[in-house]
Amino acid sequence: MAFVITSPCKDEKAAECLTVCPVDCIEEGPDQFFIDPDICIDCGACKAVCPVNAIEEEYDLTPEQEVDLERAEAFFANR
Repeated sequence: MAFVITSPCKDEKAAECLTVCPVDCIEEGPDQFFIDPDICIDCGACKAVCPVNAIEEEYDLTPEQEVDLERAEAFFANR
């Protein structure tokens, strides 16, 4: 499982998550940060420091938040 950055991050980009990620799986997108689901080791460090509570575990996503996982997968698909 991976963590997913959800919509509260949009246009916020506080970036605390970047400095604590031990595998550097978080990248800045055009309007928010994204976690690469193929690299994330599910440590939870990012979730603990997020000031806007935008980070959720993939299996805890609500149906409305599933689009956030899809956006992250699409962001990393062309890399």
